[in-house]
Amino acid sequence: VQLVESGGGLVQPGGSLRLACVASGRVLSINPMAWYRQSPGKERELVATITRRGSTNYADSVKGRFTISREDANDDAKITVNLQMNSLKPEDTAVYYCNAESILYEGTEYWGQGTQVTVSS
Repeated sequence: VQLVESGGGLVQPGGSLRLACVASGRVLSINPMAWYRQSPGKERELVATITRRGSTNYADSVKGRFTISREDANDDAKITVNLQMNSLKPEDTAVYYCNAESILYEGTEYWGQGTQVTVSS
């Protein structure tokens, strides 16, 4: 499974960004998918998750501001997971990583390369 993120950048406080993660390969073998983030000097933290059935979960710090969604290709060749981020705050500044858990191999996770989000005036 390969995960490729896009959509990061620089935005002013109060602004919006939309991140995308495209999963390819054995996408039927992964569930759920998630976004994590890591700021300098801090541990990586879970931002939001979404299951194959569309159930979502959010960190308290982003509830009401971020929305995770997914699009499954008709041929099951890829999955796109989006993270819509609104009302961004400076504390949202981090490298955002896409994550997927394997349902075939317990404990196996896949990670994207990360995309930088900077919220600053």
